[in-house]
Amino acid sequence: MEYIFLIVILIFSVVIHEVAHGSVAYYLGDPTAKYAGRLTLNPIKHLDPIGSVFLPIILVLIQSPIILGWAKPVPVNPRNFRDQKYGSVKVSLAGPLANLGVALIFGLALRFINLPLSLTAMFAYIVLINIVLAVFNLIPIPPLDGSHILFAFLPYSAQKIKFFLRQFGMFLIIFVIFFGFQYISFAVSWLFSLITGLT
Repeated sequence: MEYIFLIVILIFSVVIHEVAHGSVAYYLGDPTAKYAGRLTLNPIKHLDPIGSVFLPIILVLIQSPIILGWAKPVPVNPRNFRDQKYGSVKVSLAGPLANLGVALIFGLALRFINLPLSLTAMFAYIVLINIVLAVFNLIPIPPLDGSHILFAFLPYSAQKIKFFLRQFGMFLIIFVIFFGFQYISFAVSWLFSLITGLT
């Protein structure tokens, strides 16, 4: 039952993440996500069979120390943005910030409200999963959100770096998961303690 609850939290967290991207893009003048029917919290519209279902179930079954997943990326057309300079940065930041917002709401409830033990555990999982999604997506490796933020500020002379990251992005992400997990874990643990007051 706990495993099912974890997967449900993850699914709705990645849906919130994607809807945030699409909503900010729409605010900036790009209706692509709206026309695609993706500005909705209905998970059916966002589920990716591998990233939203298969991978999370496998990670839970093998008792992985980190639970990851993704939804289908929301379609965005940067050429429609009113803010051509920083529009992509704003849209990219929207997803991780939405997850941090969810973590803050439930985390501050943990800190300041005396909740029953069952609710405490439930809220802690919600906070933890959303922090993991925010931190992981801010890693500056394609196709993660952090890469779009990095590319927006890279000078033209650094185009080789952009090309390298795009070409080997998935390999680099796998490398980070296996060999950089301790750094992700440290950032997640620090934010979790900062927000909730718990260890």
